[in-house]
Amino acid sequence: MTTREVFENLKRQLQAKDPATLKNSQGIYQFNLTGDDAANYYIAVTDAAVEVVEGTNESAGVTITMAAADFKALADGTLNPMSAFMSGKLSVAGDMSLALKLQGLIA
Repeated sequence: MTTREVFENLKRQLQAKDPATLKNSQGIYQFNLTGDDAANYYIAVTDAAVEVVEGTNESAGVTITMAAADFKALADGTLNPMSAFMSGKLSVAGDMSLALKLQGLIA
């Protein structure tokens, strides 16, 4: 599966969620993925909608940087986010509390 396909699936999942469940995850999450199939995407969560956009957002509250292959494993549930962070496969810049909400957002 390509990075684009992973984010398209994630977009469908997020848009199908009840907006009330996203209330505590509001913010802009920037993903900078490196290596094979590298890409930049951001997810913007508001009380009214969820957007998944290819590109960068300078207003992101948190920036996640990792290899695209590791992100794919994270998205399909085979890589634990905390393990990825502790092993250095995932780096976080910005609001750590927002980063901690990510698991609930993409799970």
